[in-house]
Amino acid sequence: MRIFRVVSQIPRGKVATYGQVAAYAGLARGARLVGWALKTSTPPGCPWWRVINAQGRISLAGPPGEEQRTRLLREGVKFEEGRVDFRKFLWDADLAA
Repeated sequence: MRIFRVVSQIPRGKVATYGQVAAYAGLARGARLVGWALKTSTPPGCPWWRVINAQGRISLAGPPGEEQRTRLLREGVKFEEGRVDFRKFLWDADLAA
């Protein structure tokens, strides 16, 4: 539940990394756990598409990855050469608090 609470706080038009979500959820080195939780049990309404990898890329392949990219583009998140510019779009929970 801590993972989904953190992901639910990521605002529209921003992204967070799997590792960042893990850290905010108190799960040191838990990036893979975040990915697994989002893949297997995301509750309805939780904005899973706002979580990307540490290189600024979408980790999902095929239709799920295309859906994630489409949702992010609709929210105004831009990609350059397949990457999100963290300087513009990375969410910082500490600054948001």
